[in-house]
Amino acid sequence: MLKVKKPSTCNLQPVTYNQKRKTMTSNQYDAIIIGGGHNGLVAAAYLARAGKKVVVLERRPIIGGAAVTEEIFPGYKFTEFSYVVSLLRPEIIRDLELPKHGLKILPLPSTFTPMENGDYLAAWDDHDVTRREIYRHSPKDAEAYDEYARVMARAAKAIKPLINLIPPDPSSLSLRDMLGLLKVGQYAASLSEKELYRIAKLATQSSADLLEEWFETDALKGTKAASGIIGTFLGPRSPGTAYVLLHHYMGEIDGAFRAWGFAKNGSGGVSGAILNSAQALGVEIRVEASVKQVKIKGGRAVGVVLENGDEIDSKVVMSAADPKRTFLQFVEQKYLPDDFVTSIQNFRTRGSSGKVNIALSKLPNFSALPYQGNGADSVLHRGAVSISPSIDYIERAYDDAKYGQISKRPYIDMIFPSMIDPDMAPPGQHVMSCFVQYAPYDLESGWNDERRNDLGEAVISTIEEYAPNIRECIVGMQVISPKDIERIAGITGGNIFHGELLLHQIFFLRPVPQWADFRTPLKGYYFGASGAHPGGGVMGAPGMLAAKEMLKDGF
Repeated sequence: MLKVKKPSTCNLQPVTYNQKRKTMTSNQYDAIIIGGGHNGLVAAAYLARAGKKVVVLERRPIIGGAAVTEEIFPGYKFTEFSYVVSLLRPEIIRDLELPKHGLKILPLPSTFTPMENGDYLAAWDDHDVTRREIYRHSPKDAEAYDEYARVMARAAKAIKPLINLIPPDPSSLSLRDMLGLLKVGQYAASLSEKELYRIAKLATQSSADLLEEWFETDALKGTKAASGIIGTFLGPRSPGTAYVLLHHYMGEIDGAFRAWGFAKNGSGGVSGAILNSAQALGVEIRVEASVKQVKIKGGRAVGVVLENGDEIDSKVVMSAADPKRTFLQFVEQKYLPDDFVTSIQNFRTRGSSGKVNIALSKLPNFSALPYQGNGADSVLHRGAVSISPSIDYIERAYDDAKYGQISKRPYIDMIFPSMIDPDMAPPGQHVMSCFVQYAPYDLESGWNDERRNDLGEAVISTIEEYAPNIRECIVGMQVISPKDIERIAGITGGNIFHGELLLHQIFFLRPVPQWADFRTPLKGYYFGASGAHPGGGVMGAPGMLAAKEMLKDGF
């Protein structure tokens, strides 16, 4: 009988960076940051670095938002929601001196994809070995692989400048927006004709169409297509998913483009390092400080009211919560234009991803590449294992979700953090992190314990097809649905990006037209979360850019 634990804020084990609430000598601040996720912490650190007095208010008893590490079962630590690192901006790492404050990224050296015919496809951190592996399946694909990688790297580098560009309003004649449009024009002029066409194509086509132009091996196409559906309620054949794939292609670690890794101590290690940096700069942290409402005086945000009735005053307020909480919950709608409110209401935040965290007594043994002995030296378990044998496999998983059902055979991206960071589990034991799609937020029969168990069973039975001993390895299992993500992490709809990365929800359209520059219709109220430009992932860019715009306004 599997020991399945329901996600609950009652089982939180404080980690080293948990900060108990302090009694403040003063309730007047330069800036209040709502939300202690990584974007809120980044914004707070940049403001404090500029000499501002800043307080961060976090509703949970633990700091980090969706980037936290928690001890779910005694001795077993999990990155409960987010789990891998690559998109965190290098300039943030440098500016906030995050390695000095504890950040350490452990590279994931491989991606292993078991195939339905019993074979496997793997990509290793040795380029020549990977090329030979692809050649084993298709000489044509091996020849195309290097050119595809070059084309995608060039496209990612071509749009990379947009990450740090404040999206201008193309309908505005203000000097700021006109200068912003000039920068966009200069950026476009710097691109070749081929790069412009390639970016336009990537922004609109499906990841399936993109990959089928290049490759013929099903497992290769399936594994790469999976990056195009993460965080979206779309299938790999849906237009626009090629851009999501490109978004994930922009990751880098220590200058290595397209590299992914696992943070020492999990995602909580990332939040912990940013927190340590922020506190060293003088940022005040309050946990269990849930915001009820933004205080407004004379048409301007001047502080917040907490759920317990406490009032805190400040010159400006920034929300690092999702767009719907930021504008539909924290602020009375009478203070916002009707068309703005309607746009926020229509912002797509439907969650499609679940997470299954598993405590293991031993490693599962994959039939396609079995380990010998106890698996301690297994290469594949030190990287990612992707259950994505083909584009059709993922599309069929999406078919279930379209009609409000849990995918019977879901796409699963799994890693074994304890293989690269032994502190995550007791000696000789392991933890396994499974990112799952699709688990629709709007489940036909609603989410409850039974349906949560159904999701866990779908994951285990799918893995069992490739690793037959998985059930005998399991000590305990935590299953997280999008409803749980919403309830625990406070993200509306349980969408891991705070809103889908679709063409109509990026750049100057994120979160809504005319308000993509981190300002809002309410003076003194700013927005710097994953629902803002340039989007989601453990990136930190929205928080950094929002803080810089706040400083430009000279509060």
